[in-house]
Amino acid sequence: MADENQTISDRIQEKLDDLTRAERQLALSILENYPASGLGPLAALAKGANVSVPTVARMVQKLGYRGYPDFQADLRDELGAIAKGPIAKHETWAGAAPSGHILNRFTDAVIDNIRNTLSHIDPAAFDEACALVADPDRHLYIAGGRITHTLAEYLFMHMQVIRPNLTHVQSTSNTWPHYLLNAREGDVFVIFDVRRYENNTLKLAEMARARGARIVLFTDQWRSPVHRLADISLTSRIIVPSAWDSAATTMLLVESMISAVQTLDWDNTRDRMQELEEIFDRTKLFRKFT
Repeated sequence: MADENQTISDRIQEKLDDLTRAERQLALSILENYPASGLGPLAALAKGANVSVPTVARMVQKLGYRGYPDFQADLRDELGAIAKGPIAKHETWAGAAPSGHILNRFTDAVIDNIRNTLSHIDPAAFDEACALVADPDRHLYIAGGRITHTLAEYLFMHMQVIRPNLTHVQSTSNTWPHYLLNAREGDVFVIFDVRRYENNTLKLAEMARARGARIVLFTDQWRSPVHRLADISLTSRIIVPSAWDSAATTMLLVESMISAVQTLDWDNTRDRMQELEEIFDRTKLFRKFT
């Protein structure tokens, strides 16, 4: 079996440069409908990718599996992990949790998530995402889901200070189609979508893409269906000893993006910050101790 700390998607992306043309064609075909793509017979996978059966066997071995059955077993495990709700997740962890205080166990899991995420993220893709988000000539739309709306709001609040021309899309509201009225080609949608992927979020991405918008996706290691529409997907490891997934690593990426974007146009950011502080002073929103 493969390393349990990696998804098959991770392993494929690591190996892409080492694959033959046919193997690469197969790999990209698998990623198009991942992880469900490899759940059928080997011959069906080969036919769907328009490659030979031996090509499938060779690529699976390059990914570190003894054969196709082991490869499929990991895919099934990943698909099961995606489908787990909070109760099922808690029961899994309660039975397998290591000894020690929850503070230590949880922290260890988060640190492992951060290390794994940073070892797989493409710095060039991250920089490209930040440049898109920073461009004031592109209207910026930020959208999250039932849980991830908190991350979207956090990013939006900081972007309000850093740049003009942006909108917080309330994707969990039935009014979210209204936000698409002003979307134009070249605008940027930052979308958050993690497992238990939401239909509204996918529909929003589809309609934004149809209008020519660029999409930056924050997602998990299994990758939201939105990744097939995204220009850039930033994936985070999210598993912790809890009934809920962790947002810690995603928040790390979000705060790193905020830092990068403010630096890309620091002169304007500084001016906006100063103006905002003057507004705060006039409203007496915050206490002053001097």
